[in-house]
Amino acid sequence: MDSIAREALAERVLSFARGGEAEVLVSDGDFGLTRFTHNAIHQNVASADTAVRVRTIVDGRTGVAGTNALDETSLRDVVERARAMGALAPPDDEAPGLVANANTAAPAGAFDEATANASPAERARIVADITRLAEERGLWAAGYVTSERSGITIANSAGTRVSYDGTSCGLNVKANGPDSTGFAEFYSTRFEDLDGIAAGTIAVEKTLASKAPVAVDPGEWTVVLEPAAFGELLSYLTDHFSAQAYDEGSSFLSDGLDRAYAGDTVTISDDYAHPLFAGQPFDYEGYPTRRLHLLDRGVAHELLTDSAWAKRLHRTNTGHGLPAPSAHGPAARHVVVSGGTHSTSDLVAQVKRGLLVTRFWYIRPVDHRKTIVTGMTRDGTFLIENGEIVGGVRNMRFNQSILEALGAATFSKEVARTGGYSYSSVVPTARIENFRFSSGTDF
Repeated sequence: MDSIAREALAERVLSFARGGEAEVLVSDGDFGLTRFTHNAIHQNVASADTAVRVRTIVDGRTGVAGTNALDETSLRDVVERARAMGALAPPDDEAPGLVANANTAAPAGAFDEATANASPAERARIVADITRLAEERGLWAAGYVTSERSGITIANSAGTRVSYDGTSCGLNVKANGPDSTGFAEFYSTRFEDLDGIAAGTIAVEKTLASKAPVAVDPGEWTVVLEPAAFGELLSYLTDHFSAQAYDEGSSFLSDGLDRAYAGDTVTISDDYAHPLFAGQPFDYEGYPTRRLHLLDRGVAHELLTDSAWAKRLHRTNTGHGLPAPSAHGPAARHVVVSGGTHSTSDLVAQVKRGLLVTRFWYIRPVDHRKTIVTGMTRDGTFLIENGEIVGGVRNMRFNQSILEALGAATFSKEVARTGGYSYSSVVPTARIENFRFSSGTDF
């Protein structure tokens, strides 16, 4: 379904809402996933869906209902169900009402036709490049290749009419040997950018270079975190910039704005228009999303707001709302860490003795307010001596404050898009001093 069809559907549903305020969110998409393990494809998934979400506000009472049945009866029914839910809700005198916004332009490169139409055969060709490399070196590979088209339209009784169409794709590969593993990933808005040979080569070389890993002592180490590792670590920091977290006292920002929380090398932004994102330029209330610095050379000036938290805290709406009403508050969707002046190889070359970390796994909060997390290394951990990578190291568990890590960070000038199940970010490689490892592992 294209934007014209979604807009027609949204207008149709909106016409069924009589009295009070009403908002219609139409989302649709086509998602393709090819998964492989032991050098063979074992699963192809294709899904397509169109969903309608209706929010009504009558006499200060909000109701929400949704459906993916698009016949006349179901569309009328979803509006009535939203109104019925609202009738059971208490009135909220502080509710901000619906936002009014004209259409907002998507950034260049947001939609790629070839990605939208990528086939299972095209994804399989990338898998074949990866598995061939693994087989040639006596390894086996596992991972996935994805391609996706998505669209969203928001229309409301306050006059908002916004639409966005985007594409995304990615690959994730883990090469496996008898006693070592290696990892690589790549994400883009264009399927033609996915390079199975390049990703497979990285994963295979990491596996071979880290074979026969040795144990090293826990303690404070200089680490070089590649984007996959640094991005996952950073994902446990971004919810602190929500106005809700700030007001409730669960954020480190609750100690006050306009002060330094990290080193002056650290600038973290939310930027939907970054070329590696080319993301949605409005939030899920239809309000334009501001491109802003979350930390500007280490200093926090901004909070992420939606219409409700902007009104409550008497701040500007930054356009970071989730589908309202939301118990989670506003959220960053396109996190970018600005690169530095060093090349990635320079960051390694300047380390006398340290560790290169490919990625982390099982990161969990220990003290949320203090940004302390724990986790383990995975799929390529290496010892650095006198600026050279000398071999593989057994995985280690860490306990580390993210803010303390950012207080002593040096970044590469190269940046890459990385992601997981619940986050996506654009980050450089990071060199961090005094990173705390609490114990080693047997693998």
